[in-house]
Amino acid sequence: MYKIAHKRVLNPTVIEMQIEAPLVAKKAQPGQFIILRVDENGERIPLTVAGTNVEEGTVKIIFQVVGGTTEKLKHKAEGEYIQDFVGPLGVATHTDGIKKVCIVGGGVGCAIAMPVAQKFHELGAEVTSIIGFRNKDLVILEDEFTACSDKMVLMTDDGSYGRHGNVTVPLKEMLEAGEKFDMVITIGPLIMMKFVVAAVKPFGIPCTVSMNPIMIDGTGMCGGCRLTLIQDGKRVTKFACVDGPDFNGYEVDFDEAMSRGRMYADHERHAYEAACNLFKGLN
Repeated sequence: MYKIAHKRVLNPTVIEMQIEAPLVAKKAQPGQFIILRVDENGERIPLTVAGTNVEEGTVKIIFQVVGGTTEKLKHKAEGEYIQDFVGPLGVATHTDGIKKVCIVGGGVGCAIAMPVAQKFHELGAEVTSIIGFRNKDLVILEDEFTACSDKMVLMTDDGSYGRHGNVTVPLKEMLEAGEKFDMVITIGPLIMMKFVVAAVKPFGIPCTVSMNPIMIDGTGMCGGCRLTLIQDGKRVTKFACVDGPDFNGYEVDFDEAMSRGRMYADHERHAYEAACNLFKGLN
C-alpha cells in the first residue's frame, strides 16, 4: 500500500498527488512513468512521473479525470492509500549534449513536459517553453514553467489568457525568425504533437514526441501500447512502455495512433459514469 502524502487540485479536472514510494523516487527520471492500481480490484493505469523528492521519498503524479479509475483516484484524500505503485518504467528523456531546447506542452501533457523542462534547466541548457490550453480555467503549472524557462509563452485557444492561438503559432514565429534549437520536445494531445512535428520538419530540427497510448502491463508483453514507426520506408512496430515513451516525431504514424486511441473512448466514458454514480450514492 502506498500513502498519499499530499494532494492539490490544479483545475476542475486535473489533480496533483505526492505518493510515498521511496524506491521509485530514488530511481525515477523525467520521461519515465509508473503504473498504479487504486484498490485491489482496480485496473492498472500508467501515469507519467511529474517529479520526485528523494529526501521525502515521494513521487509526484498529475492526472486528468477522464475514466473510472481516475474518478476513483480523485476521491482519495491525503493520508489514504492506493494499492499498487510500480516503477519507474520506460526510457528517460534523452538530455545529453542538448544545450538549447524548446519544450512544447499542451493541456495535461504539460504535467509530463514540466519535469523535462526542469531537468534541462538544472543541466544548464537554455530552455524555451511553449504551453497551451483551451481556456484560462484549464491553465496549470504556469509558475513552475516560468521558473525553469529562459523564455516562456502561454497560449489559450480562446484568447482568455496569455496569447490567443495554438502552440504552433509562436513556435513557427521563432523558427521563421531564425531561432535555432538542438531539439524540440512536444508532449500533449496526439493531434497537437502531429502539427508541432509538421511545423518543425521544414527546419530540420530533431523533434521528440512523448507517446502515451493504452497500456496494461508496462513490460511490452500485452502489446496494448504498440505504435507504428516509418523507418527507411518500412513500417516498424514499437512498444511505448519499453521502447519509449519518447520517439522520433518524424517517424510516428500519428493517424494510426489517433485511431487506436479512440477505440476505447466509449468504454472509458461508461466506466467514468459508473464511478461517478457510485460516489453519488455514497454521498
